Amino acid sequence: MRTHAQAVVIGGGLIGCSILYHLAKFGWTDVVLLERSELTSGSTWHAAANIHGLHDSTNISRLQHYTMALYKELEAETGQGCGIFQPGSLYLAQTEAREHQLRLQEAKARRYKMNFYEVARDEAERLHPLVDFDGIRCIMYEPEGGNVDPSGVTAAYAAGARQRGAEIHRFTPVTATEAQADGSWIVRTPKGDIHTQWVINAAGLWGREVAAMAGLQLPLIPTEHQYFVTETIPEIAAMGRRLPSVADRDGEYYLRQEGLGLLIGAYERKMKFWAEDGTPLDFGHELFPDDLDRIEENMLRAIARVPAVGTAGVKKVINGPMIWSPDSAVLFGPVPELSNYFCCNGIIPGFSQSGGMGKLAAEWMIEGEPSLDMFAWDMARFGHWAGKAFTKARVHDQYSHRFKIHFPNEERAAGRPVRTRPAYEMQKRIGAVFGLNFGWEHPLWFAAEGEPREETIGFTRQNWWGPVGREARMLRERAGIIDISNFAKYEVKGTGAEAWLNALFANRMPKKIGRSCLTPLIGKRGGIAGDFTVTRLADDEFMVIGSGMAERFHQRFFKAVPLPEGTTFRSRTEDLCGFNVAGPGSRDLLQRLTNEDLSNEAFPFMQSRRITVAGIDVVALRVSFTGDLGWELHCKATDQVALYGALLKAGNEVGAGPVGSRALMSLRVEKGYGSWSREYSPEYWPQEVKFDGLVKLDKGEFLNRDAYAAIAEKPARDELIMLSIDARDADATGGEPIFLTDGTPIGQVSSGAYGYFVEQSLALGYVKAGSARAGDKVSVAILGRPHEAILLPHPPFDPEGKRLRS
Repeated sequence: MRTHAQAVVIGGGLIGCSILYHLAKFGWTDVVLLERSELTSGSTWHAAANIHGLHDSTNISRLQHYTMALYKELEAETGQGCGIFQPGSLYLAQTEAREHQLRLQEAKARRYKMNFYEVARDEAERLHPLVDFDGIRCIMYEPEGGNVDPSGVTAAYAAGARQRGAEIHRFTPVTATEAQADGSWIVRTPKGDIHTQWVINAAGLWGREVAAMAGLQLPLIPTEHQYFVTETIPEIAAMGRRLPSVADRDGEYYLRQEGLGLLIGAYERKMKFWAEDGTPLDFGHELFPDDLDRIEENMLRAIARVPAVGTAGVKKVINGPMIWSPDSAVLFGPVPELSNYFCCNGIIPGFSQSGGMGKLAAEWMIEGEPSLDMFAWDMARFGHWAGKAFTKARVHDQYSHRFKIHFPNEERAAGRPVRTRPAYEMQKRIGAVFGLNFGWEHPLWFAAEGEPREETIGFTRQNWWGPVGREARMLRERAGIIDISNFAKYEVKGTGAEAWLNALFANRMPKKIGRSCLTPLIGKRGGIAGDFTVTRLADDEFMVIGSGMAERFHQRFFKAVPLPEGTTFRSRTEDLCGFNVAGPGSRDLLQRLTNEDLSNEAFPFMQSRRITVAGIDVVALRVSFTGDLGWELHCKATDQVALYGALLKAGNEVGAGPVGSRALMSLRVEKGYGSWSREYSPEYWPQEVKFDGLVKLDKGEFLNRDAYAAIAEKPARDELIMLSIDARDADATGGEPIFLTDGTPIGQVSSGAYGYFVEQSLALGYVKAGSARAGDKVSVAILGRPHEAILLPHPPFDPEGKRLRS
């Protein structure tokens, strides 16, 4: 066994072998995989191994299609069969909402030239004559859908990795992972130690135990999961061809052919946890006792849809463990608090995603960044707040509602609240309906007296649409008070503070006390890894404000630039709270609470100072994400309730009141403002998001300057545009494809909302450079249906910024 390696993969299941294969394929051949037992032990060997390409997330769909295509390439490359069956998959919609979901996925498929389309009932009956299609509103067909052999795929990844020089050691448990001062690791095993640059935790059911060796707690918990296979069904035996699988998610089961029978699996409501306190180390290829009574309701729905299931005997039952994250997506990426420790844990649809995960993992470790923005998978989306109770509650919800649609703007209640600010109870009393942001409860909107305080969910406009409009119009016409405590807030102090910030961010840091600047953070490929407001509070003190949900994500970048001696950096997100007071009456509202001169001459746009509001010390910044006249007020968390009460009282005197984040979304879209993870992501270059003017190549070195310099003179590949859409009962939310009127795909929506003040359904999005220009008509696939839209030459609200600077 090697004593030194570029990377050590811990775990010999499907995902570990895929990562090993891709590392070797991308050029790292000095890599080792360590497996405590036999390859495929744990969850891999007993998986149903279904494969499908479509997902609500466009990037995940792209990765799943990559994975499906890769299996045939693996077979040709290694000679190892993957047991690929691709008779196709039928997707059924029993409800209007499911039809909306499938039609939107079909529109996305057309954009990316993926093979997924609607079929009529007679064609569906020809494809699968055993299915009763009564009550089905819509049927989609994916010709490449099917399943693979779990052991065959894993063996093919392993063979491909070995052919490129990688080593695999079975029956070699890892007993310790020890971090070294230079960022490398010692991985200890009974067969000897390996000194490695990277540790990859792909330990599946044992991901928690392996993480604990490095002092890390992962939000994961296993459950039992059952499927069964029938005896031979005569109609299938006589068919002479393989039947497509059936995705009847409204029925809450999945079904495909296995041999000459059918395999039926379910995610039942009466789910069962397993090994909550730790996976037994001696567990391997064992299964749990059958418990078909638990999935009886699901089975009955499958029998109603495919009556042949009800007359067939049960040949075998598989009841085995799966390990879940709180949102059922993988915990993926380098651990921000550790050096060179990579996680890939909690994978559910592994056989649809294994190739994509392996590819992105190799890109991330070798090239420094994945080629696609995958924050939806990034382990940094969870923080220390995602403890055992939260994880268990969320996993229960995810498992028992596995096939439930995740609607746009949906906020699920399981496991909440986790973190609350001091004003939480006060906000609840005045009608706040809350959402979750990086563990924090925050007001989405405020219900008036007599209005329901629970929101409905769906693809169309819901019960919050009216109240959100009321808040947005109030702010535009008078003023509004928005809780912005969820913004990430950082303090940088010391003689080297300015130099450190200049070495981190792409813009020049403000020289004068009380000045602020907007600045991008540049990623490894030259794209936008973040956007921040930096304010100089003193000669040696700065305040940095960024995306709250990206706080852990951005730690990786902050750590990449060493702090100068005598300089400190710390997060203030937990101990500072904030409010944005905005709208044409915001100056009048605030002037009632402070003796500070808030006139435009004394306190102009993009300036800041420490002032007293209602007797409370705050840092006041003259900025507003609403695009309107406004101030951000940041105070100690212990002062939040007092400040909020004073602002609401003064607001009542001028016809103003509380405003939630849903209205803020509408207001910022009206103004054409982008936000991180929607418009701004590492996939897009500064010149594509109109940030190139904020990147100062002449100021000296800054993080990833060379990456940006390499693409700075290249023309934009995509252009950030704004659309006004002819939409009546549903608005774009993000991800909807954009087509020319002749059906040519040119881009997709990044954010969408109804602009209540300008009375238009609006969207921000990206289109291929040169494909359309202001005034052109295009089509946006809202609910998967074409909606006429027009490219706007400028934002419909205050395009010249007069109100912002008034």
